[in-house]
Amino acid sequence: MNTIRGGLLVSAGIAETPSCYSNRSDILDVEGGLRSRRFELVRFAAVTTPKVQSRKFEVRAGVGNTFGNLFRVTTYGESHGGGVGCIIDGCPPRLPLTEVDMQFELDRRRPGQSRITTPRKETDTCKILSGVGNGLTLGTPIAVAVPNTDQRGGDYSEMSVAYRPSHADATYDFKYGVRAVQGGGRSSARETIGRVAAGAVAKKLLQEHTGTQVLAYVSRVHGVELPDGVIDHEKVTLEQIESNICRCPDPEVAEKMIAAIDAVRVRGDSVGGVVTCIARNVPRGLGSPVFDKLEAELAKAVMSLPATKGFEIGSGFAGSLMTGSEHNDEFYIDDAGNIRTRTNRSGGIQGGISNGETIVMRIAFKPTSTITSTQKTVTRDKQETELKARGRHDPCVVPRAVPMVEAMVALVLADQLLQHYAQCQLFPEDPVLQGTATVKRAPNTMEEAAMYSEH
Repeated sequence: MNTIRGGLLVSAGIAETPSCYSNRSDILDVEGGLRSRRFELVRFAAVTTPKVQSRKFEVRAGVGNTFGNLFRVTTYGESHGGGVGCIIDGCPPRLPLTEVDMQFELDRRRPGQSRITTPRKETDTCKILSGVGNGLTLGTPIAVAVPNTDQRGGDYSEMSVAYRPSHADATYDFKYGVRAVQGGGRSSARETIGRVAAGAVAKKLLQEHTGTQVLAYVSRVHGVELPDGVIDHEKVTLEQIESNICRCPDPEVAEKMIAAIDAVRVRGDSVGGVVTCIARNVPRGLGSPVFDKLEAELAKAVMSLPATKGFEIGSGFAGSLMTGSEHNDEFYIDDAGNIRTRTNRSGGIQGGISNGETIVMRIAFKPTSTITSTQKTVTRDKQETELKARGRHDPCVVPRAVPMVEAMVALVLADQLLQHYAQCQLFPEDPVLQGTATVKRAPNTMEEAAMYSEH
């Protein structure tokens, strides 16, 4: 067995140096989202073993196109390629599923749906290619494809020469030495189609099995913000969120947000904002201590979305201004015998594990980097220049980011649900600690004295 120690390949106790090799093949394999680089090494043995032998050596490095552990999603495609989509692996069998379930969510994400989104016209019609039969999931990989139909590669001629400030153009070149210029390739928000399609499956799994509902809404656009406490997270509905083009459940605040987006749109600029996401009826016990805390998994998921710059859960940064006595969520027993908290500053997660309360998080999005205002930049051959970008781009990403955030949160919760069942549901639950049963305990000294005094 080969292992790596201090940069040396060790085989049966003999050190080999991977820097000295021949017949390198540079073969790239993709296995479960990991890249494998294989090449033939000439083994340099110890002095007591002068014989030279050939060995195979393998190095694995993540390439970032697959998300999840048991409920796994791999997305594919570029903005101006033939199409985009995803492969969903690990979905349980016999879940009712059709393309209609996915299309509803994809229509919410679709470009060209209002004047405050990109005018690119795409139907984003999805097709399930595998993994579903007679309206039920088969337990095998689910492949989903969505064609691109409204590409305009000519809009990116200037951007093929000069880098857009704060865009991924430059860093893709730094990393790969080549990039898909038209539409930004994989850095385009068009990549999120695969996430939203997979998120629709995760949402249905959660709703069918645990009654969990994931909802998000716009809570801030530039300087226009929903006041704290205006939205009741136990009662807000999808219909309220979808009642306006900004996806803010408060109609008056929504009009101010739309006006703020219109103001920058007409002058070729952009603004950012905040999306608030909630997950109701989440089972207790999801998440793991230390490195796989539920809030850490959620943070990674939503921060992988394009244009994200910040994440808060529960009280967030405001909690750092409070004392422990002000911040702690006190426990009580509800009418059904469940342990609950009177407040929810923890945001539904304590110690990295869900406590059954509503999970509340906020995600900050930066202004869209592609704007039609003139900006100073540099070319690919390192010449200073100015750029006035063309193309069709959102003046504010947050209205269309709402279904993207919901999808990523649902993917985390579905994955964590499967992991929880795999680890913790093999044996009967403890009826007291994990159920609603109560234990009749012996009275303490004070309670005994009170009972006797009554007689």
